[in-house]
Amino acid sequence: MKLHTLKPASGSTHKEGKRVGRGEGSGKGGTAARGHKGAGSRSGTSTKRGFEGGQMPLYRRVPKFGFKNLNRVEFSPINLDKLQELADKGITKVDSQILKENGLIGKNDLVKILGRGELKAAMEIKADKYSAAAQKAIEAAGGTIAGN
Repeated sequence: MKLHTLKPASGSTHKEGKRVGRGEGSGKGGTAARGHKGAGSRSGTSTKRGFEGGQMPLYRRVPKFGFKNLNRVEFSPINLDKLQELADKGITKVDSQILKENGLIGKNDLVKILGRGELKAAMEIKADKYSAAAQKAIEAAGGTIAGN
């Protein structure tokens, strides 16, 4: 061990923060690192979110458009061709539980049956909504429909 290699144990010391406004000797005297004049140099300053130094802020430069309907009800679409795939697997009764198990809808999804594709098997289908074409195709194949 040599005296010039001695140093404190790791973690026992930490860097001192800057001591602003404590005289010229601190290196941060005079303006206390706030610059000269202007709002930022005074006490109690804060700028609101999005303030860009007086320039027209982005949220006011960009135009507003569109509309989000808070009362919209979102349905997961299931087409007849998907129902036919289930029928090919041997499933004759379809409800939201069966659709979840087969990975076609999420946990709390509402289901709407749509008319794309062809349904050949007679199925008992329980869903939240049906399109007119889907309803006609299911009944033409000898199936029944029921609302949830």
